[in-house]
Amino acid sequence: MNVCEYRQIALGPGPGSGSSATSQAQPPASGKQQQQQQRRRRKWESFAGKNRFFCDGRLISGRQSGAFYLTLGLIVGTSGLFFGFDCPYLTENLTVAIPIIAGLLFVFVLSTLLHTSFTDPGILPRSTPDEAANLEKQIDNSGGSGYRPPPRTKEVLINGQTVKLKYCFSCKMFRPPRTSHCSLCDNCVERFDHHCPWVGNCVGKRNYRFFYMFLLSLSFLTAFIFACVITHLALRSQTVGLLNTLQETPASALELVVCFFSVWSILGLSGFHTYLVASNLTTNEDIKGSWSSKHSDESTNPYSYNSIFTNCCAVLCGPMPPSLIDRRGFLDPDTIQQSGGQHNITQEAKMEANLEDTCEDFAVTCTA
Repeated sequence: MNVCEYRQIALGPGPGSGSSATSQAQPPASGKQQQQQQRRRRKWESFAGKNRFFCDGRLISGRQSGAFYLTLGLIVGTSGLFFGFDCPYLTENLTVAIPIIAGLLFVFVLSTLLHTSFTDPGILPRSTPDEAANLEKQIDNSGGSGYRPPPRTKEVLINGQTVKLKYCFSCKMFRPPRTSHCSLCDNCVERFDHHCPWVGNCVGKRNYRFFYMFLLSLSFLTAFIFACVITHLALRSQTVGLLNTLQETPASALELVVCFFSVWSILGLSGFHTYLVASNLTTNEDIKGSWSSKHSDESTNPYSYNSIFTNCCAVLCGPMPPSLIDRRGFLDPDTIQQSGGQHNITQEAKMEANLEDTCEDFAVTCTA
């Protein structure tokens, strides 16, 4: 694709134009203005996806973060009530190990939650205008019958299974295996699991281990607080009765209600993702039934190692892949940003693909 460059030609002042040239002359810029003009912008400042960046691009999260703050508030608030109202009584009457165990679990839960929420989930960089133009030429050269556009799918063979690669109209590339485009973040995420509003980020290849450990540790913390609060109320009720105990310790009653209604969903999610880890599946693949027997009797998961232990090690203990988006790199001032609409893509096909991605992401988010 040829890029047209325009050069402004400075014309000399003609006869009678001296006054106008003098009036249009601009005063020299001050030192502060020159520093602002010379400041080089980083790539995260012009990132195409719908994300938020913090600490000069070091941290990344989704834009819709209201549910994340609710999750953080529930964890911190419930744990704070437990440390303030239950732990002193239990430490005095039972053992000092209770606040120590609860403190370790609380720190681990917060650490894994923040890692999940502010880690790049595995976003793939979009194609450059030149790469997109070359790919369009390859697709057009593949040919199409009649008025139908050429197919925008590829098939690759992985461990004896045929895997279809779909073309992403937003990122202008064929998605690698297990990659899906998140309509909420507007990014293609490698080994996309789902978009979790409770952590405010997509869950993918680079932060799934943190997400799983967050669910597992939160299950232990919730069950531990629930059991300790019941023990606290039972010990107090032996002397003053249950009703008087609830009136004396309303904070414990509130903790009991919060833990009772949340522990079941948290345990259910932990069990579901334990099954996914043991099978080396993603939530997206399990919901769509990509490798279920409904599609084909011979369809099996090509990514499974046929061993629960090996699958768990591959998902949770493998090396952390590097981030593929250079968030803190500097933008080249000579690079011309071209919109994707300049490529010869039918609007109808693009709308159908975006609608399909939106429906899939909505189903995965609601189910997860």
